[in-house]
Amino acid sequence: MLRVIQQHVMFVKLSKCSFGVLENEYLGHIVFGQGVAMESSKVQAILQWPTPTNVKQLRGFLGLTCYYRRFIQAYARIAAPLTELLKKDVYLWTDATETTFLQLKEVMISAPILGTPNFHQPFILETDASGVGIGALLHQNGHPIAYFSKKLAPRTQKQSAYFREMLAIAEAISKFRHYLLGHRFIIRTDQKSLRSLMDKKLQTPEQQQWLHRFLGYDFTIEYKPRMDNLAADALSRVMYLS
Repeated sequence: MLRVIQQHVMFVKLSKCSFGVLENEYLGHIVFGQGVAMESSKVQAILQWPTPTNVKQLRGFLGLTCYYRRFIQAYARIAAPLTELLKKDVYLWTDATETTFLQLKEVMISAPILGTPNFHQPFILETDASGVGIGALLHQNGHPIAYFSKKLAPRTQKQSAYFREMLAIAEAISKFRHYLLGHRFIIRTDQKSLRSLMDKKLQTPEQQQWLHRFLGYDFTIEYKPRMDNLAADALSRVMYLS
């Protein structure tokens, strides 16, 4: 890094630099040799957050936890009872929302350490779509780098399985664009017909609508049976509980 800075005649502020350290804090994260973890002070703040008594306090709590949602598998499902309170006119805290509040705190303190990307190795992007949501897992060598899940709009839920699986790939690529663009990666899906997606002529409306979103990326698509695609499959299907 220092050679690159010198080569391009760039300058850094010494007071903002750290040298010879085993870990470093950056934007609420701790970066070290084994990967990336949440900053301990932020986790402590989540643990000590008092029970919200109004929408403003709840929005603050959800804003803090949502910042780390990439660490949490199925964050949207877990937080769903709390996010529903933001939509209602009357704020009503119940035993169920209290249970969710405590559960969300629990998963935040037990979040895994995410791996740091190695751009000299291919990424693996596993995607899946159900009738209610889409999910994806980006990893290398079996170690998660980031999770992604999203609930589908009612209109999209009625689309064909082929369309929803293609949408899952498109949304996941867009979400992880900063990792994938300019680097080779493998997409694994349980939709067998998508294996030859980039080799087909534009014959269906679904292909015409989505294929342009895949241009510029270097990837291959592999078929992975649903029973072997448990990680992404779970991320898409837990959205049913939301």
